[in-house]
Amino acid sequence: MSVSADISPAKGPVIAVVGPSGVGKDSVMSGLAVADPRLRSMRRVITRAPDAGGEDYQPVSETEFEALVQADVFALHWRAHGLRYGIPRDIEKLRIGASGVLVNLSRAVLLQAQEVFDDFRVISVTADPEVLAQRLAGRGREDAEEVQRRLARASLALPDGLRQVYEVDNSGALCAAIVQAQAIIQAERA
Repeated sequence: MSVSADISPAKGPVIAVVGPSGVGKDSVMSGLAVADPRLRSMRRVITRAPDAGGEDYQPVSETEFEALVQADVFALHWRAHGLRYGIPRDIEKLRIGASGVLVNLSRAVLLQAQEVFDDFRVISVTADPEVLAQRLAGRGREDAEEVQRRLARASLALPDGLRQVYEVDNSGALCAAIVQAQAIIQAERA
């Protein structure tokens, strides 16, 4: 009698990196990916102009985004700040053999993401309000009114019901936040 064993490759967790605009989520994610080559990053699809700068993303028009929704390309999608964001189902391929897949998510979609992904964790990146204001003004993507709106949203709490949430303070040196996040990820692996 032969017994067949399920020897499917290990899948790393989906690690949502969240926090208010200007907190440095993308910088923390980039630093983590450099520190651990087995950590992968998922590019978001966004209805943002291609030359807007900031993170590495796939820019699409509203029409293109809606066509992707209708084609069931996204594992997760949402609206925030007047834009549409999507995480393609390809994230599952990235998870195979990875120590984790980092993804920049909106706080509003975290409970849905927790239901979509079987192994899901949240790293909440924070920073002092003065630091956020300086960073938002410095990046030049938003006008003064939009900066104020984003600062007002910065203190919003994460939704209740999340199972694995860790906080990382990025008010100071970026390398300190990366080391703190790396320690969280490594502790979870142990």
